[in-house]
Amino acid sequence: MSLAEEAKKGLAGLGTFGGTSHRLVATVPDERLECELTTLDRVGCEFTRFVVSTDRLASATMDELKRISQALASRLTYLLEPIKPIEQDAEGCVIQMRSVPPQREADVTSYYEVLVRRGGELSLCRWAKASGDARQPLPAQVTREVFLRLVGDFSAAAR
Repeated sequence: MSLAEEAKKGLAGLGTFGGTSHRLVATVPDERLECELTTLDRVGCEFTRFVVSTDRLASATMDELKRISQALASRLTYLLEPIKPIEQDAEGCVIQMRSVPPQREADVTSYYEVLVRRGGELSLCRWAKASGDARQPLPAQVTREVFLRLVGDFSAAAR
């Protein structure tokens, strides 16, 4: 069974909710999804934390992380904004990706951030930053179909 299929079963077991936070965990051999859901209904969900972990990347090189970040950038074309690598930290062995360009409304900028880390963690968060303020996490809103596609794309990129 794939990680996306396990996530689909996990979503079905949660029912629907809003205003409370529920943790979704799905595991298959060598992969794990951890997601903090804030809303779940028949059509979609909101999440503040989305992490796919795999032991296959425990000792990944920067070249392997670059390959993964490029694979994610080419796959995640269905999000609100395109995702591109913007920074590489060879010492910390992490690649930071963000929405390019970010979404702007009035004085608030919002964007996706994807981190690809050695050790096997690929994470996705949405952030908002008002001018003069520190950035704050913003729940990402997606349909159930897009959520499961994210799980499958993160899983495939890590292979």
